[in-house]
Amino acid sequence: MTLTARIEALTGSRVARIRALHGGDLSEVAHLTLADGREYACKTGPLVVVEERMLEAIGDTAPAPRFVAGDLLLIDYLPEEPATPAHWRDLGRALRAQHDREGEAFGWPDAYAFGPVAIPNDPAPDWPSFWAERRLCPSLPFLPPDLAKRIEVLIATLPDRLPDLRPSLLHGDLWTGNVHFSGGRAWLIDPACYYGHGEVDLAMLHLFGSPPAAFWDGYGATEPGYDERQPIYQLWPALVHYRLFGSGYAGMVERLLSAAGA
Repeated sequence: MTLTARIEALTGSRVARIRALHGGDLSEVAHLTLADGREYACKTGPLVVVEERMLEAIGDTAPAPRFVAGDLLLIDYLPEEPATPAHWRDLGRALRAQHDREGEAFGWPDAYAFGPVAIPNDPAPDWPSFWAERRLCPSLPFLPPDLAKRIEVLIATLPDRLPDLRPSLLHGDLWTGNVHFSGGRAWLIDPACYYGHGEVDLAMLHLFGSPPAAFWDGYGATEPGYDERQPIYQLWPALVHYRLFGSGYAGMVERLLSAAGA
């Protein structure tokens, strides 16, 4: 059955138009218009059922998933608008509220992946163990020996450098491309949720740039030691980029290790 036929069977309406959207490097996304006027963002991939559960967990800050079947997910389409300080303040407030939502354990019920890079989310007894075993250690076999050794040195210090905390709901991949402004407010898209330290989202949001001051007006103050922990948390997305896109990201990994004192 063709994609169009599957969509029509799911929605009960004829497809009037499908327009490809920029979906990053790892997914296929399209803007779908039905003959009855409904509009959806259409995603295909092997983990869309898991993504639907993550969107539901985020709740009102994420576009609502409407249909999911097999490798096909339809979510509300939100026309993008230029960012304003009000948008960024709304993002800060929404993210703070999300980080205030606590879970029972670090991790997530489902494993996930960024393309071929697996993301293990099995629970761990404490946050330093989770960050070491589920985020940093899985990349060691894919690195040159010198970088792997430096990460092992860093891992040994994590119990003294990462706090004892309650697990917070994370977006999990919060770069600016996964922040969407529409209808006068901020939305979070393409989640990779798990429960951990809210600073992980903040670190990712600063990896390829920095949000404006209005974001912090909405989010509020950070915890003591935030600046020292930021490169530790940025290291994981840098390792993912290294594994996905190659040695051009080795310099970023090295820079973050140096910033983290490893």
